Amino acid sequence: MLKILTRAMLAGCLMIGAAKAADAPDPTNWPNLLTQAKGQTVYWHAWGGEPRINDYIAWAGREIEERYGVELVHVKVQDTGSVVSQVLAEKTAGTLDGGSVDLIWINGENFAAMKREGLLLSEGWANKLPNFQYVDVSGKPTVINDFTVPTDGLEAPWGMAQLVFFNDTAISTEVPTSMEALLEWSAANPGRFSYPQPPDYVGSTFLKQALYELVTDPTVLQQPADEADFAAVTEPLLAYLDKLHPHMWRSGRAFPQNTASLRQLMADGELEIGFAFNPAAASNAIANNELPDSVRSFVLETGTIGNTHFVAIPFNANAKAGAMVLADFLMSPEAQLRKQDPNVWGDPTVLDVKALPAAARKSFEELDLGVATLSPSELGIVLPEPHPSWMVELEKVWLARYGV
Repeated sequence: MLKILTRAMLAGCLMIGAAKAADAPDPTNWPNLLTQAKGQTVYWHAWGGEPRINDYIAWAGREIEERYGVELVHVKVQDTGSVVSQVLAEKTAGTLDGGSVDLIWINGENFAAMKREGLLLSEGWANKLPNFQYVDVSGKPTVINDFTVPTDGLEAPWGMAQLVFFNDTAISTEVPTSMEALLEWSAANPGRFSYPQPPDYVGSTFLKQALYELVTDPTVLQQPADEADFAAVTEPLLAYLDKLHPHMWRSGRAFPQNTASLRQLMADGELEIGFAFNPAAASNAIANNELPDSVRSFVLETGTIGNTHFVAIPFNANAKAGAMVLADFLMSPEAQLRKQDPNVWGDPTVLDVKALPAAARKSFEELDLGVATLSPSELGIVLPEPHPSWMVELEKVWLARYGV
């Protein structure tokens, strides 16, 4: 879902660094901002590869149009890096207002690049939105630190994620709970495991997850990749993949394109183990009759990677006020509750449920997270995302070595 731009591609924006976009609306004056937003059309560039997420975005669009008179157009993208390139091209061309992108679903290396090069709306707007008061800043520190990079109010959190695996317990209750165990399992069950092809976001996350377990010192991953001996750090990962691929689906000569494809291969009986960056993914698939109700989730014994995903407003967005209204609505207890429902999406909330008004808190506490969803205690250790540069370099190495 996310793909990085190179520093060279971004360097062009420095040529016009002295120019300024139009002033941003003030979210601390919410009534006035709502007046500004009414009648605006927000072009939200967001990943379009999952039907249930698309349906949720369509629901959000209907709600903000009815409540605030703001129209939402979901511009479905497969590669967020292409949207970053679009904003960069507009800045380089001198389009400092009236841009074509009003909101971006973003995190990780793309956020780091846009922040570094001044492609985002001014700092602090996200933390001033009315519903940010309910965000769990202390309990979920990744809501203000995106892949180790402070958000500084440049993006608004709207969902949590943690890597989980799942299998059909009607076939086997024995599951691998480490990367080395997965290698052994794959050797004993050839063709029954695969992962999405990088730079698919979940496929790249699988690489980072494996690297976490195989690297000698995991703390090195919290620093920029160019500050480490990249070849030495990643050598165990490449050696591991060289051993794993021959035992995978199609002998590692082809890969699913995304998590939906991975899930379909599991539903078709070709794969026995699946995984996703959503703790409720298996319950959601069961609720949608995509997987049998005997499927259950599991995690690795040393922990799995978790993060927060965000929405951000480009510096030159045409509908800045409307984009803020949408970002605030996405953080609302109502929208967050619906999003966490496994029958809708199952994406975990960014909110501090205990701090919500009584009625909203009760609704969250009574929400059935699904038969295959692990409880917070069962999810175990949440590993922090590596610095964004590791994902960039891992994808380059993977494509050069294994690209199909």
